[in-house]
Amino acid sequence: MAHPFAGNHPPRILLVKTSSLGDVLHNLPVVSDIVRHFPNAQIDWLVEENFVALPGLHPAVRNVIPVALRRWRGKLLNPGAWRKTCCEIGAFRAALSAQHYDIAIDTQGLLKSALLMRGARGLRCGFDRHSAREPLAASFYQRTFSVATGQHAVERNRQLVAQALDYTLDGHADFGIQPPVIARPDWLPDGTYIVLLHATSRADKLWEEANWIALGRYLHGKNIRCVLPWGSAAEKLRSLRIASAIPDAVTPPRLNLGAAASLLGAAHAVIGVDTGLNHLAAALNVPTIGIYTATDPALTGLYAGAHVINLGNNPGNIGSAPDAAAAIAALQQVAPC
Repeated sequence: MAHPFAGNHPPRILLVKTSSLGDVLHNLPVVSDIVRHFPNAQIDWLVEENFVALPGLHPAVRNVIPVALRRWRGKLLNPGAWRKTCCEIGAFRAALSAQHYDIAIDTQGLLKSALLMRGARGLRCGFDRHSAREPLAASFYQRTFSVATGQHAVERNRQLVAQALDYTLDGHADFGIQPPVIARPDWLPDGTYIVLLHATSRADKLWEEANWIALGRYLHGKNIRCVLPWGSAAEKLRSLRIASAIPDAVTPPRLNLGAAASLLGAAHAVIGVDTGLNHLAAALNVPTIGIYTATDPALTGLYAGAHVINLGNNPGNIGSAPDAAAAIAALQQVAPC
């Protein structure tokens, strides 16, 4: 199949991967693959407004188009907010249709992402019905491609885009990002620190607080400070609770995505459960330990960086969780302290 670019202009490509944080991260190597084969490509990215900063970390992304689907859902039935929400939706559709793309590729494979992409001007591509997470999404694409399931999400994304753009994949996944340069915040004392990412979207992904405390006390004995970020009121309470049992631990203020990326990028190491920020740390090439208690790291585990280890959920033993000793042993492998 010949690639879909015509004329002498640089290829204009729209990537659609809207959420969540980990899924958006897993799509970043696609950008590096594209510019390796089409160095002058103009790449735009459609993403949920909360994650706009993430595609923008890749220097080859020209324009990030925010969508507020999550926020709009909660307001369409609210009479007081209905008119404003409809205006925002109209503005989004106008901004999307104002651009002309040679090709738009939905690597999300969901009905919502396929419907959002219908407003894009250009050849619309995505997974076929046997490959998409929601088979109905395939009916809204103009061209579909088969990608084997049971692979890590990073490789499924890369394979879909390689087929759509008619190139052969070569080399390892390259996330292609660097942390933003931000001055060390006042709340973070000088010295070496490790970030402990205890928060995640599901209760069954959590690691017991006793493990975090044992790990933190070990790190304090090595003169390493622990930083425990949070994103919700419940997570802040957990951060404060864990930090109160670890000498010199820090519970920071709530961080935006850029500040979180800067914090992770300068850390000695990051240890976290199955959460997007842990994937971000690995993509920034920071030594990272992933702790899996309910999900399969073979499909969505840490995939980036030269110094990463996934712990827990060995084949045939999903639901098994490592203890603090296992996390300490893994840390000594990737970032001795």
